[in-house]
Formats: sequence, C-alpha cells, structure tokens
Amino acid sequence: MTAFAIPVTVYIEDTDAGGIVYYVNYLKYMERARSEWLRAGGLTQRGLLDDGIQLVVHRLECRYAKPARLDDRLRVTAEVVERTSCRLRFRQQVLAGGEPLCDADVDIACIDATRLRPTRWPAALAAVLNGYA
Repeated sequence: MTAFAIPVTVYIEDTDAGGIVYYVNYLKYMERARSEWLRAGGLTQRGLLDDGIQLVVHRLECRYAKPARLDDRLRVTAEVVERTSCRLRFRQQVLAGGEPLCDADVDIACIDATRLRPTRWPAALAAVLNGYA
C-alpha cells in the first residue's frame, strides 16, 4: 500500500526546556498524519463519528532513534500495512531530512461509537481502503 505523508514544523510548545521534542508529541504528529490520510480519502473523524463510528488506537509499538528539535521541519508518514475486517495496522515514521527519528506500528480498531464494540468498516471507509490497496 502507498505511504501518505504530511509536513510538520516543530514549535516551542512541542519541546522541553532544552528545545527537544517531548516524546508524546511524536504520537500526536502520527495521529495528525492518520487523520489527514483519512481526509485525503474524502472522510473525516467528525463525519465517521456522526455516523456512529470511531477509530481508536488498539495497540502501539514505538521506537525512538534520534530527537527532533525546535524549528525542525519534519515529514510524518502513514502507511497501511495490514487490514482485517475491523482493524488496520499503520507503519508510521517521523523523519527529518529523510533520516528516521521515530517509527511506530499502530493498530487502529473500528468500533461502534454507541456500543464501544468492534464493527466492520463502513462502506465509505472500506472504499477508501480499497483505493489504497
């Protein structure tokens, strides 16, 4: 499947007192990339929620290699590498100048927003997923 990417600039609120990106912000950058991946397919988190669907992180494995720093221009990728009837696995990276700073495998579950139970992909999202296959 094809990797999707967004640019991110590191701002002062992303860093600690030494100007290094606080570790949890990498996860926020990755969440943004997944949300923009969805938007590029013509869908939004809000629209899915209005239809009774939530996409939630089920599992996350993250590896940090090097720090990002204040004013760095980053590239954050999101690539679907595995799909089941109600789960996606994204492989994601945060890069600076093409060099990996952080990478993660993120499992996203599709759940019914009312019952909070796994459910199959809605037709519109399945169509987006099929477009990336």
